[in-house]
Amino acid sequence: MRIRILGAAAGGGFPQWNCNCLNCAKARAGTPGFRPRTQCSLAVSGNGRDWVLLNTAPDLRQQINETPELGAQADGPLRNSPIKAAVLTGGDVDFIAGLLNLRELQPFAVYGSSRVLATLADNSVFNVLNADYVPRMELALDTPTPIEGPGVDTGLVIEAFAVPGKIALYLESGAANNNYGSREGDAIGLKVSSPASGKHFFYVPGCAEVDEELAGRLKGAPLVFFDGTLYTDDEMLKQGLMQKTGQRMGHMSISGEQGSIAAFAPLDVSRRIYVHINNSNPVLNDNSAERRATEASGWEVGYDGMEIDL
Repeated sequence: MRIRILGAAAGGGFPQWNCNCLNCAKARAGTPGFRPRTQCSLAVSGNGRDWVLLNTAPDLRQQINETPELGAQADGPLRNSPIKAAVLTGGDVDFIAGLLNLRELQPFAVYGSSRVLATLADNSVFNVLNADYVPRMELALDTPTPIEGPGVDTGLVIEAFAVPGKIALYLESGAANNNYGSREGDAIGLKVSSPASGKHFFYVPGCAEVDEELAGRLKGAPLVFFDGTLYTDDEMLKQGLMQKTGQRMGHMSISGEQGSIAAFAPLDVSRRIYVHINNSNPVLNDNSAERRATEASGWEVGYDGMEIDL
């Protein structure tokens, strides 16, 4: 399998358009060590020809233009695309808004949980994706699902599974409900497999906790892309950027006793890469103490254009 990180940043990207925090100011100024990143999305191919998107960021048009393998191919018809399917892990804007970039009557399939597909159905703007060309396919939890585009078998199988998390902010039903309207399946992870090669990896861009069930799934995995939103739970509060903690937003932190570095330490995962990294996170500074500590623990910090072959 070929895997490419199209975007490694959380919602808003890096630098964020309206943010002048230290990280964003440095990135905007072109300071070495502060690499800009677009919003979180992966592309994967089992055969090097047909591609599946894992989430569709608002920056998708830019990401496609920066990735020749995803653009219209010279040996194809006048209008063509190697993108055969998009698999959505949640209803967040930064996971689904990129679908609107794919509205040019190009055949591909959209896969998502019943909750995500209901969100698309409730928002008529997504009807620009003509159902005659873009079927919407339910991705049932805990069920290996062959990923197909219209008339195309991508050779990939994806198993979706619920992870601790929460519903998208714009879908919250109000503070009176302790879980803000969240239900199982609002946040999901993906196991992506290529039966032909026998290879697999995991993609978990949003997660509030590595509980016992998730730890069991990931133990011994060859590769995991994981939620790297914040370094500390209160970093956005301390920086004056938002009056919310990471836990309130449904994201666990990188550091600390309850953080992902500690949670993964006993899991024997061969390769661990952070994605969905918020602009406030000090690991975005290549030269920060937090970045050094993260890499010393065996983790990598994902970046746009990063490629992995399994």
